[in-house]
Amino acid sequence: MWAVVTLVFLLPRLMPGDPLSALDDPDSGTFIYDDHARAKVAAYYGLDQPLIAQYADYLSDLAHGDLGWSISQSAPVSRLIASRLPWTLLLMGSAVIISSLISFALGVTAGWRRGGRLDRALIVGSSAARAVPEYAMASLLLVLFAVLVPIFPLAGAMTPFARYASPFAAAGDVLRHLALPLAALSLGLLGNKFLLVRNSVIGTLGEDYMLLARAKGLPPRMLKFHHSGRNILLPFITVLGVQLGFAAGGSLFVEAVFAYPGMGTLVNGAVVARDYPLLQGTFLVLALVVLLANLLVELAYGAVDPRVYR
Repeated sequence: MWAVVTLVFLLPRLMPGDPLSALDDPDSGTFIYDDHARAKVAAYYGLDQPLIAQYADYLSDLAHGDLGWSISQSAPVSRLIASRLPWTLLLMGSAVIISSLISFALGVTAGWRRGGRLDRALIVGSSAARAVPEYAMASLLLVLFAVLVPIFPLAGAMTPFARYASPFAAAGDVLRHLALPLAALSLGLLGNKFLLVRNSVIGTLGEDYMLLARAKGLPPRMLKFHHSGRNILLPFITVLGVQLGFAAGGSLFVEAVFAYPGMGTLVNGAVVARDYPLLQGTFLVLALVVLLANLLVELAYGAVDPRVYR
């Protein structure tokens, strides 16, 4: 954990520029023309101190549960994150769940019908989805389904100034805004899991327990999803744990494309402004989210196969 905290502190400071360079830009909303005021800002945020002193102050603030004060948005970092994190968790969690369900179902089906037209089509489609970066997929979906064929909203998470007749209407509006970002992120997460499931299913078809189940006359659906599918859950969960970090990173790019009000747009604005406190807070919270998600994956691993912890 100490390594994560230290890396979070160093990453913003490895970028070119600093928060004071944004204050020198007349085109920015945070421009300060008074040198005395600029010096006071530097002193307030500790930017005039040596790096080791800044690090000590950062650790002290963290020990007291203080993520600091945003330079660019003039608000507590914790409050900014609290307003954005739920949207990112909604997008990221939904994408992980949906891509897992779809890849598992399609992988089992393709493996069961290996060599057929459906199998070949799914392999080509999954390989194409893996090759396209999330931001490119998001841009493509945005142009196709929000500009050329305006089925879904262009940006945001809800319609501005909308008055909803019921909570269901509000939920429907949220889902409409979520659809394209969710599709872009889910497609990026689907390919690897699909190929893993497909190849694992093919490997189980010649096993003795599968031959015995067939000899008993069990229906194909039970053979596919109970006997074959159940035995590939462990490697599937392993890949799922690895993908959580990619899901967190991919969501940042997707949110930036769709101006989705999650952590991605918050990080993007903080990078432009070189807002050290905000960057430190967002990186730390995202790292904690990924660590917590991996812990849940480990618990699921033990629930599927209790022998893991014996």
